[in-house]
Amino acid sequence: MFKVYHFKKLTSTNDRAKDFTENSVIIADEQTKGKGRFKRGWSSAKGGIYLSIVSKIKDKPSYLTLIAAISTQKAIEDIYGIKTIIKWPNDLIYNGKKVCGILTTINKQKAIIGIGMNTNNKIPFSLRNKATSLNKILKKKVNNKKIIKRLLNHFGNYLKLLKNRKYSKIIKDWKKNSFLGFNIEVKTGNKKYIGIACNIDKNLFLILKDKEGRKIKIIEGDIIIK
Repeated sequence: MFKVYHFKKLTSTNDRAKDFTENSVIIADEQTKGKGRFKRGWSSAKGGIYLSIVSKIKDKPSYLTLIAAISTQKAIEDIYGIKTIIKWPNDLIYNGKKVCGILTTINKQKAIIGIGMNTNNKIPFSLRNKATSLNKILKKKVNNKKIIKRLLNHFGNYLKLLKNRKYSKIIKDWKKNSFLGFNIEVKTGNKKYIGIACNIDKNLFLILKDKEGRKIKIIEGDIIIK
Protein backbone atom coordinates (compact mmCIF):
# COMPACT_ATOMS: atom_id res chain seq x y z
CA MET A 1 0.00 0.00 0.00
CA PHE A 2 2.79 2.43 0.90
CA LYS A 3 5.85 3.36 -1.12
CA VAL A 4 8.81 4.21 1.11
CA TYR A 5 11.50 6.79 0.31
CA HIS A 6 14.53 6.78 2.60
CA PHE A 7 16.92 9.71 3.08
CA LYS A 8 20.00 10.02 5.28
CA LYS A 9 19.32 13.62 6.23
CA LEU A 10 16.50 16.09 5.64
CA THR A 11 15.53 19.41 7.13
CA SER A 12 12.09 17.95 7.84
CA THR A 13 10.26 14.89 6.49
CA ASN A 14 7.01 16.89 6.51
CA ASP A 15 8.58 19.53 4.26
CA ARG A 16 10.01 16.92 1.87
CA ALA A 17 6.70 15.03 1.77
CA LYS A 18 5.05 17.99 0.01
CA ASP A 19 6.71 16.82 -3.21
CA PHE A 20 5.29 13.29 -3.05
CA THR A 21 1.99 11.65 -3.91
CA GLU A 22 -0.59 9.80 -1.84
CA ASN A 23 0.62 6.76 0.16
CA SER A 24 4.24 7.85 -0.01
CA VAL A 25 6.27 7.50 3.19
CA ILE A 26 9.27 9.76 3.65
CA ILE A 27 11.86 8.55 6.17
CA ALA A 28 14.99 10.35 7.35
CA ASP A 29 17.79 9.03 9.55
CA GLU A 30 18.22 12.58 10.81
CA GLN A 31 16.38 15.91 10.62
CA THR A 32 18.15 19.26 10.90
CA LYS A 33 14.94 21.27 11.39
CA GLY A 34 12.41 18.84 12.83
CA LYS A 35 9.06 20.40 13.64
CA GLY A 36 6.64 20.13 16.53
CA ARG A 37 3.38 21.88 17.35
CA PHE A 38 3.16 25.68 17.51
CA LYS A 39 6.26 25.97 15.29
CA ARG A 40 8.49 24.44 17.95
CA GLY A 41 11.55 22.43 17.03
CA TRP A 42 11.76 18.65 17.40
CA SER A 43 15.10 17.13 18.40
CA SER A 44 15.95 14.68 15.60
CA ALA A 45 19.36 13.14 16.21
CA LYS A 46 20.47 9.96 14.45
CA GLY A 47 18.96 6.77 15.80
CA GLY A 48 15.35 7.88 16.08
CA ILE A 49 12.39 7.34 13.76
CA TYR A 50 11.39 10.36 11.69
CA LEU A 51 8.81 9.77 9.00
CA SER A 52 5.93 11.40 7.17
CA ILE A 53 2.97 9.72 5.50
CA VAL A 54 1.18 11.41 2.58
CA SER A 55 -2.60 11.03 2.41
CA LYS A 56 -5.28 12.58 0.22
CA ILE A 57 -7.98 12.42 2.88
CA LYS A 58 -9.37 15.91 3.52
CA ASP A 59 -12.54 14.90 5.37
CA LYS A 60 -11.92 15.09 9.13
CA PRO A 61 -8.12 15.40 8.84
CA SER A 62 -7.80 15.57 12.64
CA TYR A 63 -8.59 11.84 12.68
CA LEU A 64 -5.29 11.23 10.93
CA THR A 65 -3.46 12.30 14.07
CA LEU A 66 -5.56 9.87 16.10
CA ILE A 67 -4.89 6.89 13.85
CA ALA A 68 -1.18 7.73 13.74
CA ALA A 69 -1.08 7.73 17.54
CA ILE A 70 -2.98 4.44 17.81
CA SER A 71 -0.84 2.81 15.10
CA THR A 72 2.41 3.90 16.70
CA GLN A 73 1.27 2.83 20.15
CA LYS A 74 0.25 -0.61 18.86
CA ALA A 75 3.51 -1.07 16.95
CA ILE A 76 5.59 -0.38 20.07
CA GLU A 77 3.49 -2.73 22.19
CA ASP A 78 3.38 -5.47 19.54
CA ILE A 79 7.16 -5.67 19.24
CA TYR A 80 8.46 -4.65 22.66
CA GLY A 81 5.51 -5.00 25.04
CA ILE A 82 5.79 -1.38 26.19
CA LYS A 83 2.47 0.21 27.08
CA THR A 84 2.33 3.92 26.40
CA ILE A 85 -0.43 6.44 27.02
CA ILE A 86 -1.83 8.66 24.28
CA LYS A 87 -1.95 12.28 25.43
CA TRP A 88 -4.30 14.50 23.45
CA PRO A 89 -3.78 15.61 20.81
CA ASN A 90 -0.58 14.06 19.53
CA ASP A 91 1.88 12.54 22.02
CA LEU A 92 2.77 9.10 23.33
CA ILE A 93 3.85 9.14 26.96
CA TYR A 94 5.71 6.57 29.08
CA ASN A 95 6.00 7.18 32.84
CA GLY A 96 5.25 10.85 32.33
CA LYS A 97 7.81 11.37 29.55
CA LYS A 98 7.29 11.83 25.82
CA VAL A 99 8.31 8.98 23.52
CA CYS A 100 6.62 10.12 20.33
CA GLY A 101 5.07 13.23 18.81
CA ILE A 102 2.81 13.59 15.77
CA LEU A 103 2.26 16.61 13.53
CA THR A 104 -0.41 16.60 10.83
CA THR A 105 -0.39 19.40 8.25
CA ILE A 106 -2.59 20.13 5.26
CA ASN A 107 -0.84 21.17 2.04
CA LYS A 108 -3.07 21.90 -0.95
CA GLN A 109 -4.75 18.56 -1.72
CA LYS A 110 -2.64 16.50 0.65
CA ALA A 111 -2.53 15.70 4.33
CA ILE A 112 0.94 14.99 5.69
CA ILE A 113 1.25 13.06 8.94
CA GLY A 114 4.65 13.44 10.56
CA ILE A 115 5.76 11.02 13.27
CA GLY A 116 8.85 11.52 15.41
CA MET A 117 9.74 8.68 17.77
CA ASN A 118 12.57 8.46 20.27
CA THR A 119 14.05 5.00 19.77
CA ASN A 120 17.86 4.82 19.71
CA ASN A 121 18.58 8.56 19.58
CA LYS A 122 20.15 10.45 22.46
CA ILE A 123 17.83 12.79 24.32
CA PRO A 124 19.31 16.27 24.79
CA PHE A 125 20.13 17.07 28.41
CA SER A 126 17.66 19.96 28.37
CA LEU A 127 14.79 17.57 27.54
CA ARG A 128 15.59 14.66 29.85
CA ASN A 129 12.91 15.64 32.35
CA LYS A 130 10.30 15.68 29.58
CA ALA A 131 11.33 12.97 27.11
CA THR A 132 12.70 9.44 27.02
CA SER A 133 13.55 6.80 24.41
CA LEU A 134 12.67 3.15 23.85
CA ASN A 135 16.38 2.37 24.03
CA LYS A 136 16.57 3.84 27.52
CA ILE A 137 13.38 2.12 28.66
CA LEU A 138 14.45 -1.31 27.37
CA LYS A 139 18.18 -0.83 28.00
CA LYS A 140 18.94 -2.21 24.55
CA LYS A 141 18.96 -1.11 20.93
CA VAL A 142 15.58 -1.33 19.24
CA ASN A 143 14.84 -2.30 15.64
CA ASN A 144 13.53 0.78 13.86
CA LYS A 145 12.69 -1.12 10.68
CA LYS A 146 10.43 -3.54 12.53
CA ILE A 147 8.63 -0.71 14.30
CA ILE A 148 8.10 1.22 11.06
CA LYS A 149 6.80 -1.86 9.24
CA ARG A 150 4.30 -2.65 12.00
CA LEU A 151 3.30 1.01 12.33
CA LEU A 152 2.52 1.30 8.62
CA ASN A 153 0.54 -1.94 8.70
CA HIS A 154 -1.66 -0.63 11.51
CA PHE A 155 -1.93 2.79 9.89
CA GLY A 156 -3.10 1.25 6.60
CA ASN A 157 -5.83 -0.69 8.42
CA TYR A 158 -7.03 2.41 10.27
CA LEU A 159 -6.92 4.44 7.07
CA LYS A 160 -9.45 2.01 5.60
CA LEU A 161 -11.68 2.54 8.64
CA LEU A 162 -11.38 6.30 8.19
CA LYS A 163 -12.23 6.13 4.49
CA ASN A 164 -15.29 4.06 5.40
CA ARG A 165 -16.25 6.64 8.05
CA LYS A 166 -15.91 4.24 10.97
CA TYR A 167 -15.27 7.16 13.28
CA SER A 168 -16.70 5.57 16.41
CA LYS A 169 -14.33 2.58 16.08
CA ILE A 170 -11.33 4.91 15.78
CA ILE A 171 -12.37 6.96 18.80
CA LYS A 172 -13.04 3.80 20.82
CA ASP A 173 -9.55 2.44 20.10
CA TRP A 174 -7.97 5.82 20.87
CA LYS A 175 -9.72 5.95 24.25
CA LYS A 176 -8.56 2.46 25.29
CA ASN A 177 -5.03 3.56 26.14
CA SER A 178 -5.41 7.32 26.36
CA PHE A 179 -4.94 9.76 29.22
CA LEU A 180 -8.69 10.09 29.82
CA GLY A 181 -9.34 9.95 33.55
CA PHE A 182 -6.01 11.60 34.41
CA ASN A 183 -5.67 14.89 36.28
CA ILE A 184 -4.27 17.50 33.91
CA GLU A 185 -3.35 21.13 33.57
CA VAL A 186 -4.08 22.89 30.29
CA LYS A 187 -2.59 26.19 29.16
CA THR A 188 -4.43 27.74 26.25
CA GLY A 189 -3.83 31.35 25.24
CA ASN A 190 -3.75 33.37 28.45
CA LYS A 191 -5.87 30.91 30.40
CA LYS A 192 -5.07 27.89 32.53
CA TYR A 193 -7.46 25.07 33.39
CA ILE A 194 -7.03 22.28 35.92
CA GLY A 195 -9.23 19.22 36.06
CA ILE A 196 -9.77 15.72 34.72
CA ALA A 197 -9.48 14.77 31.06
CA CYS A 198 -12.90 13.17 30.71
CA ASN A 199 -13.63 12.80 27.00
CA ILE A 200 -13.13 13.90 23.41
CA ASP A 201 -16.15 15.02 21.40
CA LYS A 202 -17.17 14.23 17.81
CA ASN A 203 -14.88 17.01 16.56
CA LEU A 204 -12.03 15.49 18.62
CA PHE A 205 -11.86 18.46 20.98
CA LEU A 206 -10.84 17.61 24.53
CA ILE A 207 -13.44 17.84 27.30
CA LEU A 208 -12.02 18.77 30.69
CA LYS A 209 -14.04 18.51 33.91
CA ASP A 210 -12.93 21.02 36.56
CA LYS A 211 -13.28 20.71 40.36
CA GLU A 212 -16.69 22.43 40.25
CA GLY A 213 -17.92 19.78 37.83
CA ARG A 214 -18.06 22.12 34.86
CA LYS A 215 -17.16 20.66 31.48
CA ILE A 216 -14.81 22.82 29.42
CA LYS A 217 -14.07 22.29 25.74
CA ILE A 218 -10.38 22.58 24.85
CA ILE A 219 -9.69 23.26 21.19
CA GLU A 220 -5.93 23.49 21.50
CA GLY A 221 -3.34 24.02 24.20
CA ASP A 222 -0.36 22.67 26.11
CA ILE A 223 -1.18 19.85 28.50
CA ILE A 224 0.64 18.61 31.56
CA ILE A 225 -0.40 15.32 33.18
CA LYS A 226 -0.41 15.84 36.94
